[in-house]
Amino acid sequence: MRGAMIDRPSPNHGPRAGAIDMLVLHYTGMRSVEEALERLCSPTAAVSAHYLVGEDGMVWRLVDEDRRAWHAGVSSWRGQRDVNGASIGIELANPGHEFGYRAFPETQMAALEALARGILARHAIPARNVVGHSDVAPARKQDPGELFDWPRLARAGIGLWPAASFPSAPTPDEAARLLAAIGYATDAAAEAVLAAFQRHFRPAFCDGVLDDETGRRIAAVAALCGEI
Repeated sequence: MRGAMIDRPSPNHGPRAGAIDMLVLHYTGMRSVEEALERLCSPTAAVSAHYLVGEDGMVWRLVDEDRRAWHAGVSSWRGQRDVNGASIGIELANPGHEFGYRAFPETQMAALEALARGILARHAIPARNVVGHSDVAPARKQDPGELFDWPRLARAGIGLWPAASFPSAPTPDEAARLLAAIGYATDAAAEAVLAAFQRHFRPAFCDGVLDDETGRRIAAVAALCGEI
């Protein structure tokens, strides 16, 4: 099924007010892809994404890229509060933490890579703006979660992944400054922001605690972003 695409138009979208410069990845957090499709196309639910990728590699196109899909909710990244207006949203079929969270299979990841490459070819999206839902909404969301393979995407030229931790850890105040410089909201609770960063860049430890290794990874990501 990999590479196949089906048009399944969702009525849930609106006009964009600006340029596209973000790619936001989600998991559906629902028991089946059919259930997710129904919700993403339901006028009553009033949520959507541009694409949905099934575990078998099937891709559904739900909203045209030039339209504003409703996937990020209350969110922020690098000071951008209208994340929906600035982003393409991709949902990955996965039960999520509520219904039996599991790894994303090869067929799904390969389809996502191909889809994301096409999006990046069409839009000027910097690597630092390829993010997860938890990155832009750390107080509310965990997806795509600690089992998502961000290093694989980075190797494919999609997003960021530091080759090694920074030589030294920043102080707590400096770590907070660097997290804000990377893009995380400054008005979210520190523990939630740290846990979101860890889900993306230190998935083995998502406890929201600033230990030495988390600090060194914060500095390494900031360096990749040109903030150090």
